Amino acid sequence: MSQKSPENLYDLLIVKIKALYDTEQQLVKALPKMAQAATDADLKQAFTDHLEETKEHVTRLEEVFKLLDVSATTETSDAIRGLVSDAQWCIDNVQKGPALDASLIAAAQYVEHFEQAGYGSAAEWADTMNQMDVKNILGITLDEEEAADEKLTSLAESRINEAANTARVQAQTSDTKKTILGKFSEAMQ
Repeated sequence: MSQKSPENLYDLLIVKIKALYDTEQQLVKALPKMAQAATDADLKQAFTDHLEETKEHVTRLEEVFKLLDVSATTETSDAIRGLVSDAQWCIDNVQKGPALDASLIAAAQYVEHFEQAGYGSAAEWADTMNQMDVKNILGITLDEEEAADEKLTSLAESRINEAANTARVQAQTSDTKKTILGKFSEAMQ
């Protein structure tokens, strides 16, 4: 938490920028793990591409700090740590393949929606305070977060969710065949 409680919109903006700075730094660490765990080549590439964007987001936030004449420090975001932990749970617990890819997309979209809320609020607050340079910088990042979310949705809807479902259907079919063969063998004895 901040040492001083926010008293006005400017204070809230500073806290939000510091929390976004922490968020982006946490994602610079998490995205390579997600890219490595993904099995779909396009999903791996999407995570890798977004990692590069995320590094740029860190740089942009540093520019915002300069515009606001505030030191570039973080405000610990427990929320991003929980979302990163969720992604790590997927990596550790979901079988490698389409199901893991589908779960990584969902985990990444939680993060994207969280970031969109943060950047959207911060940009609106900057606009209200007539901090147009800050608003514009935050708006660029907001647009990139929205595009990343759309890319993830496209990958999920175009094939990854269906592949995960096909794996389920194949497993059920295999289990059904085993049950039928087992009953047939029992009947033949």
